[in-house]
Amino acid sequence: MIKGGRLTLPTDLDIVEETLDLMSQLDADAIRDCDGTLMPKELTEVKQKIYATYYTTRKDNDWALANPEEIQQEYLITDRHTATSETLTIHLMKGFHTQQLKVNDIDDPKEWWEVIDRTTGEVVSVDDWVYDSKKGDVTVKTIPFHVYTVSFLAFLIWDPVHMYNFITNDWKDAPHQMTFDVRQPKTQVYVKNKLRQFCIDNPHVDVIRFTTFFHQFTLTFDDQKREKFVEWFGYSASVSPYILREFEKWAGYKFRPEFIVDQGYHNSTFRVPSKEFKDFIEFQQIEVCKLAKELVDIVHSFNKEAMMFLGDHWIGTEPYGKYFDSIGLDAVVGSVGNGVTMRMISDIKGVKYTEGRFLPYFFPDVFTEGGDPIGEAKTNWLQARRAMLRSPLDRIGYGGYLKLALKWPGFIDTITNVIREFREIHDMTNQTKSYTAPFKVAILNSWGSIRRWMSNQVHHAIWYREIYSYVGVIECLSGMPIDVEFINFEDIKKGIDPEIKVIINAGAYGTSWSGYDAWIDEEIVTTIRKWVYEGGGFIGVGDATAYQHQGRFFQLSDVMGVDKEVGFTMSTDKYNTCNPNHFILDDINEDLDFGEGNPGVYATGEHYQVLAMDQKYAQLVVNEFGKGRSIYFAGLPYSPQNCRILLRALYFCAQEEANMKKYYVSNDNTEIAAFEEVKRVAVINNTQKPLQTDLYINNELKETLDLEAMEMRWIDVA
Repeated sequence: MIKGGRLTLPTDLDIVEETLDLMSQLDADAIRDCDGTLMPKELTEVKQKIYATYYTTRKDNDWALANPEEIQQEYLITDRHTATSETLTIHLMKGFHTQQLKVNDIDDPKEWWEVIDRTTGEVVSVDDWVYDSKKGDVTVKTIPFHVYTVSFLAFLIWDPVHMYNFITNDWKDAPHQMTFDVRQPKTQVYVKNKLRQFCIDNPHVDVIRFTTFFHQFTLTFDDQKREKFVEWFGYSASVSPYILREFEKWAGYKFRPEFIVDQGYHNSTFRVPSKEFKDFIEFQQIEVCKLAKELVDIVHSFNKEAMMFLGDHWIGTEPYGKYFDSIGLDAVVGSVGNGVTMRMISDIKGVKYTEGRFLPYFFPDVFTEGGDPIGEAKTNWLQARRAMLRSPLDRIGYGGYLKLALKWPGFIDTITNVIREFREIHDMTNQTKSYTAPFKVAILNSWGSIRRWMSNQVHHAIWYREIYSYVGVIECLSGMPIDVEFINFEDIKKGIDPEIKVIINAGAYGTSWSGYDAWIDEEIVTTIRKWVYEGGGFIGVGDATAYQHQGRFFQLSDVMGVDKEVGFTMSTDKYNTCNPNHFILDDINEDLDFGEGNPGVYATGEHYQVLAMDQKYAQLVVNEFGKGRSIYFAGLPYSPQNCRILLRALYFCAQEEANMKKYYVSNDNTEIAAFEEVKRVAVINNTQKPLQTDLYINNELKETLDLEAMEMRWIDVA
């Protein structure tokens, strides 16, 4: 008998009876309000837990209007402008939405802004530019035909997430919610007192769900209300003169806008982080977590639980940072879009439980003619389920307008199956851990553990179109029987953990994910070379180890057995032939998919085997280096087949091929999770069609299984 509970449902004022009926039908043990909905008084006496969505930074326009200097701020950068004479006038708000952002002309622009000559990279003297507050223009003394930008502070006069919800839901009458900065002394006192009063006024609330704490990730709209710049890891909206003065006291040097806008790139997570930017992240974590703890302590003083939404104003609460545990949260909840985002939440330590908000969100952009909420729910569950078997969430839930879900034929039946299978995972495993391979795998990039399960994502499992070939690596890993570590280049210098048998480096050239100039650090490259030579395994994807230096583009070309033609060795002939017969490609019956691929890669050395080619260039290569092994993939987008190829590649690189079929299923559209403590395995069909697969236990064929579409079958084993 599968137990109920572990489920949170949304509600609203006009669906009281429907909420009660669905809670009973699905055996939900918690209900919540959402942005744009309210908790009905009729439901405040239910026995189930009640969550209250709580905003520390908005939903109080009176305070924001009365304290305009303590409204949240963001560093913006103008477009690049070419000077055609000795003066140039730049309108600051061109391309930005003036309902969301307003230039900060309260604080001295000469102290906090920068005008930069992007042709030379030099900062223009404050004596050579003036700001006209009436026109919103900066006029610069220039060198003709040099290019210039202005980095400036702006107030966030419309909360970005409220603006997003407002636009998405086509709200007409709701006022624009302004923001305020809880880090500022006056607002900080006000917010603490307001939270205490909320707890007093709402004795029925069991869980205060902070959405989130203080600083919004970067979500900037253009002048047509389209998203202009979205950076879920962006710190550009966590600034103010007050905060930056405090940073200077802590760091011992003055903060520059360039630490945030970073040559005009807004310090995208794809940029290799500078020391100054990492210092700022460290400072923000210390201060944000310290203040967040004070709010959590207030909640606990009223015998309520404190939950954090991993989204919206989450900046500074890095869940894999050094200070997160100090907040004292009871729970974290976040949006689950796929296996990676699921693991990002479920792997968090320092909380009593984790909760995932499953998709689709009950918003009219999905529940509309032409929308496919049932298809989204099924796809969402198929990707999340394989990761759930490795590191399950404690709870799941949904958000948005429940009435939309109730009116859509068949949707409730679909999520009923999702909820049942989620509960099965907990009950059938007795919450024990699934079996993992006898070795660890490390993802190596510039960020390391602070970006655990966060590589290359926008948010909600939306990846950047250009890099889906690299996202596939961590999405595949999220549901594999593999212990995964995330390490950075400084970790390499400290020594490689002996439990790690394979290191993966994946990403595009010049990005933080591949590493850029870290690959000309002598200590790093020699440490990895020696480690592989003595028996380690290395997997490169895309532009792994890439930096043009000393006649090589891939700095570990000797280890990987490949390099890339960038135009400098066109006169040197390359004689590559393909031989696809290899352990890695056993069980693989369909065409290989390398995503965009990587043109110009060719095998080199004496110990390589090319397994796949695109015309004359190599796409998949294995290589021996001393006692170690390496594999190069031109790309590896997520798919069931690529999960299987990567699994086999990991076992090959770790030289553990003999152990791969300890728990194994032959069809690459299926996977297996073994729970040795309860002597039970789960076999899952990752497709929406029936299929057949062979089940292996301890390297022996046990039986052939016929699985229904999306089936998860539990099998007792001796």
